[in-house]
Amino acid sequence: MHDIRWIRDNADAFDRGQTRRGLAPMADHLLALDDRRRASQARLNVLQARRNEASKSIGKVKKEGGDAQALIDEVAAIKTQMADLEAENAAVDAELRDLLAGQPNTPRDDVPDGPDETHNVEIRRWGEPRAFDVSPREHFDIGPALGMDFETAARQSGARFVILKGPVARLERALAQFMLDLHTTEHGYTEVNTPALVRDEPLFGTANLPKFAEDLFRVEGGYWLIPTAEVTLTNLAAGQILDEAALPLRFTAFTQCFRSEAGAAGKDTRGMIRMHQFEKVELVSIVHPDRSAEELERKTACAEEVLKRLGLPFRTVVLCTGDMGFASQRTHDIEVWLPGAGRYREISSCSNVGAFQARRMDARFRPTDGKGTLPVHSLNGSGLAVGRTLVAVLENYQQADGSVTVPDALKPYMGGLEVLRPDV
Repeated sequence: MHDIRWIRDNADAFDRGQTRRGLAPMADHLLALDDRRRASQARLNVLQARRNEASKSIGKVKKEGGDAQALIDEVAAIKTQMADLEAENAAVDAELRDLLAGQPNTPRDDVPDGPDETHNVEIRRWGEPRAFDVSPREHFDIGPALGMDFETAARQSGARFVILKGPVARLERALAQFMLDLHTTEHGYTEVNTPALVRDEPLFGTANLPKFAEDLFRVEGGYWLIPTAEVTLTNLAAGQILDEAALPLRFTAFTQCFRSEAGAAGKDTRGMIRMHQFEKVELVSIVHPDRSAEELERKTACAEEVLKRLGLPFRTVVLCTGDMGFASQRTHDIEVWLPGAGRYREISSCSNVGAFQARRMDARFRPTDGKGTLPVHSLNGSGLAVGRTLVAVLENYQQADGSVTVPDALKPYMGGLEVLRPDV
């Protein structure tokens, strides 16, 4: 969420950010509401002071035997005025807060402009796509013979679900274990096991609510299923005042994730690319504001290292203003090569959101000089999406006989299994 004080001091920069995202300028409207709120609060303060003064005078007049009725009537009138002003102030404050909560983060100056993904900018590429003797197949053609069952999942749960059995299920588990081991032992992340159900507040804090409610699954009892562990990991700092010396904090978690895919009708209807339920290893950082830009580079490198260890070709792109997420200041997408599909597909999205989430969840730190508190900066990223990594392994390591070779990095997790063979 934006700080209205920052908008007041930087109205042109705020509107420029809105315009770069293809939105209408909002600073004048937001500041007009803030002016109304501040004027109302100033009037309340004056009335409060006069009420206190008159109330003291009532006691003094009575003690001296005088008639205090005029003062009593004045205090009653002031209370009525204050009640009306408080109601007006609350309404304006709620309107302003709702509007601020609905405004996306301001893109950094180094983010490319553009309306859609065609304006994203590639910044690096790693690995050479493998040459196949025969035309490579897509994962949904390879997987069923290895234990990937879409039909039974559809009978049980509907579209966009899958059941994994046998060796392919073990391969997915191996991927998750490998990622967690890499991030905790080499990349400095602390492993966390978090709930899959949350209340409204954590989702508001990470900017999933109220704007993206239709993308979430709500269940009885006032709970929501998490769309990603970004929600629970970032909210570990909610309501906290951290010492500067405690920063950075880096967390990772392997969780089930749930998304309604409300806007994905007709997209990726086959296979595991776009699911209602999927697994992901999440990476979250809570850092000093001066360190968030370099932390984004570090986080991106951590996610890229997973693909390098697995021998999966990829490219990394910076998202343009029209393709980046609502809460992001700058986002790096890592896209893995899928030979069956013949294209690169997103497998990780690493974002620096600055203080945007911290303000929503009141996550602050105390500088070492001890002067006040400041919002932390938060970052999140996939390290990686496990299901999509499974897809990439199946397609890149497929053999002509329908088998799939296990990448060397995963062999220690496979109990001696080095090749997944059809119908075994």
